[in-house]
Amino acid sequence: MLKELWNDAEGGFHPASAPDFLPQTALQEVQLRRLRAVVARAYANVRLFRERMDERGLTPESIRSLQDIRHLPFTVKTDLRDTYPFGLFASPMSDVVRLHASSGTTGKPIVVAYTREDVEVWSEVMARTFASCGLHRGDILQNAFGYGLFTGGLGAHYGGEALGATVIPISGGNTDRQIMLIRDFNVTALCCTPSYFTHMVERARELDIDLRELPLRVGIFGAEPWTDGVRRHIEAEAGIKAYDIYGLSEIIGPGVAAECSAQDGLHIFEDHFYPEIIDPDTGEPLPGGAEGELVITTLSKKAMPMIRYRTRDITSLITEPCSCGRTIRRMRRIGRRSDDMFIIRGVNVFPSQVEAALMAVEGTLPHYQIILTRKGGMDRMAVEVEVTPEVFSDSIRGLEDIRARLAQSIERILGIRVELRLVEPHTIARSEGKAKRVIDRRNEG
Repeated sequence: MLKELWNDAEGGFHPASAPDFLPQTALQEVQLRRLRAVVARAYANVRLFRERMDERGLTPESIRSLQDIRHLPFTVKTDLRDTYPFGLFASPMSDVVRLHASSGTTGKPIVVAYTREDVEVWSEVMARTFASCGLHRGDILQNAFGYGLFTGGLGAHYGGEALGATVIPISGGNTDRQIMLIRDFNVTALCCTPSYFTHMVERARELDIDLRELPLRVGIFGAEPWTDGVRRHIEAEAGIKAYDIYGLSEIIGPGVAAECSAQDGLHIFEDHFYPEIIDPDTGEPLPGGAEGELVITTLSKKAMPMIRYRTRDITSLITEPCSCGRTIRRMRRIGRRSDDMFIIRGVNVFPSQVEAALMAVEGTLPHYQIILTRKGGMDRMAVEVEVTPEVFSDSIRGLEDIRARLAQSIERILGIRVELRLVEPHTIARSEGKAKRVIDRRNEG
């Protein structure tokens, strides 16, 4: 497939030749053919999937149209843990060329596998991701996603090379060196988590380096939810265009969906990943445009096909066409997950709501933590947020004023009052990967 996406006359990746621009009827033909093949592969080789199909009286021949996908059983994250390590593999180990795994902080790690064909697909969709974000041959891409068992680093690495960019495989951490290479290597694009880049911007300022004066023009950020407020902060402070990308290890890693120049939703590479939106409580499919839980079926994964995988991410599919001309569907940016919600005084709260409230007030920094405690049988919520040095050194009256505005902003969005603590810059620990936003101490002694 990569050869088909390569335009030798242009000397680089040519996005207009990609499946992103297929007419809907042609795309749906590809999807149905691949869906039937992946269901047959999983049924023949994955015991858990076959047993669930048999319980429903289904066989691969039951899939006659794309609409029949709703009859297939769901796959959930606990299935990967329950069958650890290789129970969901549909390929013999002799065909598996790569294994990745989660950190396993909540139990046994999630193990994912790739055949050589799977790695090719991964490279392809990441090349399409970078092209969607405006990268091309000749760009110098600094890859600050973590390498190793985490899927981000190597996925982005191979995609950048397939695009024809020069890739700097720096991985995460060593922020001073990151900034030095951005400047000395004339880096034009960088990818990492958004929370780590905000730290990078902050450290560059301390080193008296203005990122806005460097050739850096594009940031590709993923692996954690981030709000439009953080996007505005990043773009203003670094002078770049900040793009959101989406992926998850269970599906392939990064490369499932990406924003384009319109920044109006993320295009799903649905010739490889078929999206559905379901009611997270009932599991029933929802109509186009409705918000619900994103479910993804891999259409071309060989080593470890995922059939109707429940991501727990809450979003909706955009039905209106995009100004960029792509025909593949878009999803709205992921702002929350159905499993990161917590309840305070009967109110459902998502960390992204708190972030949006904080970033709406000038003078705050995108570094915060939500601390949950329990006293007298009642749950309590406090928010610690950093403010700029100018604000923190202001008068007591000035600090109280911004505290009041922040509290009002949170109450307006959440409908409840919370304890708010203003802290000086660098108080909250920085992360080289995903930021830890919620500290739950409710079950501590």
